[in-house]
Amino acid sequence: MIEARFHDSIERIPAEAWDALRPDDNPFVSHAFLALLERTGCIRPDWGWQAHHLGLYDDGTLVAAAPLYLKGNSHGEFVFDWSWASAWERAGGDYYPKLLNAVPYSPVPGPRLLAGNDAHTSERQQALTTAMRTFAERMNLSSVHANFLRDDELAAFEGEWLDRSDVQFHWHNRGYADFTQFLAALNHKKRKNIRQERTHVAQSGLSIEMRSGNTLDKDEWRRVHALYEATFDAKGNHAALTRSMFLGLAETLGNGVQLALARHDGLIVAMALFLQSSDTLYGRYWGAEVDVPGLHFELCYYQGIEHAIARGIQRFEPGAQGEHKLARGFLPVRTHSRHYLVNTSFRDAVRHALAREAEGMDDYAQDLLQHSPYAHTSSP
Repeated sequence: MIEARFHDSIERIPAEAWDALRPDDNPFVSHAFLALLERTGCIRPDWGWQAHHLGLYDDGTLVAAAPLYLKGNSHGEFVFDWSWASAWERAGGDYYPKLLNAVPYSPVPGPRLLAGNDAHTSERQQALTTAMRTFAERMNLSSVHANFLRDDELAAFEGEWLDRSDVQFHWHNRGYADFTQFLAALNHKKRKNIRQERTHVAQSGLSIEMRSGNTLDKDEWRRVHALYEATFDAKGNHAALTRSMFLGLAETLGNGVQLALARHDGLIVAMALFLQSSDTLYGRYWGAEVDVPGLHFELCYYQGIEHAIARGIQRFEPGAQGEHKLARGFLPVRTHSRHYLVNTSFRDAVRHALAREAEGMDDYAQDLLQHSPYAHTSSP
């Protein structure tokens, strides 16, 4: 008999049992990363996040799990449902709290239904989605959402779940020997523009380096966080990750944390922070206190590409949105989310809206592929 239990902290689930269910080494669904978010004050009810992780137990043994949150708003999700919330509330309903299967503040495709890799995986993935729906209905919640799913998880969301997709831009390593060989694969115009951008940075007087997070001291990490925080504040956004979270990253993930740094007279004046798995580099945060043409592209993209080539990393995902990435070697890739709205009339209305949205997204993705930066047609 499979029993579903919900936990108000990831720490209530043994790390070894949780991590044993991960299908790969994506760092964002590791017990260590999720626990660090909670332990360092990034997951807070007053910011709209309350841990509600799901575990499926067979005779007391954890056999499947999902990172789950009760959300009091739609901040930090990157799959935007503000219009749905507004429509439901205008009709007299309470959209929040809702249930979210995702990784906080991280628009990173990856595992959301942790069910190992065996003959029972599909069955247990289905049991996880059923448990989410059952909970939402029993607690009279408006909805359940699952964001940035893996392709092999989509079958568990068939039936009354609504389909939604978006586009990100990812770089793929095609066995490049070095950055020069990567540039050679691009068309002349894109190759020339990238060289010009890198030349501007090289002539700026800044020192550029790539460092593993566990080689930075605490003062350097404090400096990195201050740049992240100031950049978010300058754009009018909420810097949700705390200083203690940044300080804990290297200790928690070791060389799974990488940073591209720009220094002036030894002081870090700009940075880009990455996480990595065995085959993928994930660009996450940028911060700078200097305005140098091309510096953002150098730290956030070109240093990451060089790092991936040098270490044989197959894919580089630099984050959400940004058509400007296309001109720098990143190609469009579809991302997937699934949504269950408890009220059937509301669900039908949103389904029709999503059908129209999907047509536009298909056209957009096809148009992007017509503007590939590569000299010959290339696809992920």
